[in-house]
Amino acid sequence: MAEKPGVPAPRTGGDGELRRALASVMVPGIDELTGRVVDDIHAHSGTYASGTPVSREDLWEICRDNLLRALEDFGGLPPTGGDFENAARETGRRRAEQNVPLDTVLQAYRRGGRVMWQVMAEHLRATRAGGGLGATDRDRELDMAGAVWETIDRYSLVMAESYRLTQLEMQGRQDTRRVALFEALLDGRGDDPAVAAAASAALGVPVQDRYVMVVAAQDPAAPPNPAPVLEEHGIWSFWRPRAGRYAGIVRLAAGESGVLIGLLRHRTGATAGVSPEFDRLAGAGRALRLAEQALRTLPAKSGGAAAFDDRLAEVLLVGRPEIAERIVTIHLGAVLDTVAEREALLSTLRVWLDNGCSAARAAELLYCHRNTVLNRIGRIAELTGRSAESGEVRLGWALALRALPLGAGDEPAPLDGYFG
Repeated sequence: MAEKPGVPAPRTGGDGELRRALASVMVPGIDELTGRVVDDIHAHSGTYASGTPVSREDLWEICRDNLLRALEDFGGLPPTGGDFENAARETGRRRAEQNVPLDTVLQAYRRGGRVMWQVMAEHLRATRAGGGLGATDRDRELDMAGAVWETIDRYSLVMAESYRLTQLEMQGRQDTRRVALFEALLDGRGDDPAVAAAASAALGVPVQDRYVMVVAAQDPAAPPNPAPVLEEHGIWSFWRPRAGRYAGIVRLAAGESGVLIGLLRHRTGATAGVSPEFDRLAGAGRALRLAEQALRTLPAKSGGAAAFDDRLAEVLLVGRPEIAERIVTIHLGAVLDTVAEREALLSTLRVWLDNGCSAARAAELLYCHRNTVLNRIGRIAELTGRSAESGEVRLGWALALRALPLGAGDEPAPLDGYFG
């Protein structure tokens, strides 16, 4: 005959009768048994004894339900509350939501099983003293102990499974909420104090601190996001894919700006733009736009990292391609037209400008004679019709050199590209 759900199989033989008898005599005293179990758990667990997050009333209620189901199951008695394992599942769900460590809950189950067996053994001793058990009944007592712990172990497994499933469900809800609030910050809604406070709680960081936004291109050669690399160095960050790129907020300690740029350049392989620092989560939306502008100044798939404040000229130029094109044409167009000389002249001009217009220093870096540097600068002046001694001319040349890699399109051109 098939068993009905939630109804135990009949206990047969002497052991079944003894288990039924023990359960039947203990069920009427379930409240007293529950009190002993709660006292024992409080005596052996600081978490439960504190009353937070599990109150004594909560513990008493759930212990009573578990003990009653366990006794009915153990003794083969008809269930008074449906499925025997419902109490264990409810315990796992509730304790996971209360964030009580699973090991602590399992220990409480063991304490409950120990007390239940102690009370059961008291009944067995009283029965034996009254002559109700025979000489071989100590072996049966051992069998009873094994059956009790088998029941407790089964309920513990059910509880633990429910606990873990609840944790997964909670994590999914938390992840969804965290992403939604992060998106709210990026959309500029962090000016609402309620949104900023909720995002702070969801992300686990202060409303006010030192932050930067990073936008990284989704390069197949680079990892999905830089979080693991940054975490290795104790730098907190949170990343999400957004509009074909990864957007990340990074919390910085003092002196970590340079560390962040170095890690992005040398450890992640991602091409990334970094915003200026901001001190409140509400600034994430504006910082995101600045990081995106910094990213646009880098050649695609270059693996470089650019801080916005270090690329101000390039940001201005890439944002106004028609002006950038005109700057190149006016200040270096004639040089670009000299195909044979172009590479040598441009590289010399770049090094000369980067080193305070010192011919001697530029010669050292280019492994050539000082006069060679001067001759090349003179040749550029001749081609462009401008004096190398003019500060305004030098500024024009410097801007033109910065505009060259940016190209005229939406994506940065190769470093040797130019407007033509």
